[in-house]
Amino acid sequence: MVKNLHPLEVKIIRRYGMSDELSIEKVEADLNFKSGNGNQALSWLVSKGIVQESRRETRVFYELTPLGLQWKEQGSPEERIIELVRIKQSLRLPDIAQTLKLDNKDVGSAFGALSKLGVLALNERKEALFVLPSALSENGRPARGDAADYLATIRGLLNRAAATDSGLLAEQDLSELEKKAMVGIAKKRGASASAFRVLEREIVYFAFTGVRDPIAVALEQAGITGEETGALTQEMLADGSWQGKTFRAYNVNVPPTRLVPGRTNPYAKFLEDVKDKLVSLGFEEFDGPLVETEFWNSDALFMPQFHSARDIHDVYHIAEPTHARAIDEPWLSAVAAAHQNGGNTGSRGWNYAFDRDFTRRLILRSQGTVMSAKTLPHAKIPGKYFGMLRCFRYDRVDATHLSDFYQTEGIVLGEEVNLRTLLGFLEMFAVEVAGAKEVKYVPGYFPFTEPSIEVHIKHPVLGWFELGGSGIFRPEVTASLGVDVPVAAWGIGIDRMALMALGLNDLRELFSYDIERVRLRRTQEQRQSTL
Repeated sequence: MVKNLHPLEVKIIRRYGMSDELSIEKVEADLNFKSGNGNQALSWLVSKGIVQESRRETRVFYELTPLGLQWKEQGSPEERIIELVRIKQSLRLPDIAQTLKLDNKDVGSAFGALSKLGVLALNERKEALFVLPSALSENGRPARGDAADYLATIRGLLNRAAATDSGLLAEQDLSELEKKAMVGIAKKRGASASAFRVLEREIVYFAFTGVRDPIAVALEQAGITGEETGALTQEMLADGSWQGKTFRAYNVNVPPTRLVPGRTNPYAKFLEDVKDKLVSLGFEEFDGPLVETEFWNSDALFMPQFHSARDIHDVYHIAEPTHARAIDEPWLSAVAAAHQNGGNTGSRGWNYAFDRDFTRRLILRSQGTVMSAKTLPHAKIPGKYFGMLRCFRYDRVDATHLSDFYQTEGIVLGEEVNLRTLLGFLEMFAVEVAGAKEVKYVPGYFPFTEPSIEVHIKHPVLGWFELGGSGIFRPEVTASLGVDVPVAAWGIGIDRMALMALGLNDLRELFSYDIERVRLRRTQEQRQSTL
């Protein structure tokens, strides 16, 4: 067993006896271990039954905050106030706060402490002045008495904490005077406004079990000290320093450490591949905020304000603020006219009174087409645009539905754009991107496209499901937003494309927290790509 002990464990066993009580802090300090080595070594010894937990104790520590470090460099409020009043002779508290750039409450607290110590008082004009000027030293600070002790104690605490690597002071190491002073400058909560933060830490103590002594004897007989060299380096071979050293024995039967290299998440890689494909075809990417107005999410797409998709069960409303300040013109008036009477689009519209307050309501983006609408007023003609957009809808989660999902949204503008153009892109997504073997196109209905087409693909396990919707934007959409050429548009569920392309049977697997399954899926994908 002694050959399987780590040098850290050996050092602890040889250094301490059965009557010694161990802790992580004690072991690291006594044996000059690096931070964390004590915890490792004691954990290993516990697992081997050589030591066991004996008790726990809660200790209080005081940690220097950034404000405390500032006090250490610039002086505490009490020190700075004394120095200022010494120069000005008398000064109102608000003027002190303004001059020293301190909060009024901090000045009030510091003045209260100094007043109790008999250093400062207020005169009839509510100005601070010294009570005992004869008790001041040459630098204007109290030279004796409680005030001098208090200020010196605060200064000492700040200096001691700043001199440590951790900025910590243990309560057990403080004098009674220091503990009393710490009460006024340390807080457990809201410590950003205090010089010290109060921390409570649980110290775990360990004791050796009965197997310690036989192991210690065996270590002594084997000449194992814990100082054995763990690795033979090139430098040691070059300079000969390996000679005379004792090397640690290794068990060649121990299985090697599992090496898990980092890999790109397969779904993230799929999204990047789709982006690369679209960019290579000349598309420009657009993006926008998750929070949108009803105007851009639905009204600009000629979806009537009484449409069933506006129901609270389909979109998520923003609690605060509930509405945007304004909608940009001339788009608001043009879209409102299209809804009411068709405006300049050649349509009769929906024939209802457009609600300009409702259109400012804030919601989570429910469809990627919102970005297509926002892109139209600034789009180049001819032009091609796409986006990978996170959308949110209230829906029951199952193998093919999620309450938040990605859509790949796209539009193509141009004089020659037609239904054949659109069908070509739908086939690319279904066959080349999703990898579907069976595809069908079904007539659909969307308020903002005419004609409208749904593309369906057949999954080997889940069967037929809709991949997304598409169509040619209606004039009520394009003309209202300043476009007078045909625009082919689509909104494809890229989550569903990934479902097919990655060989999955459930959308929820795309967002699995099981890292082993994610690694396995990525490995399978890489193997398939090499076949």
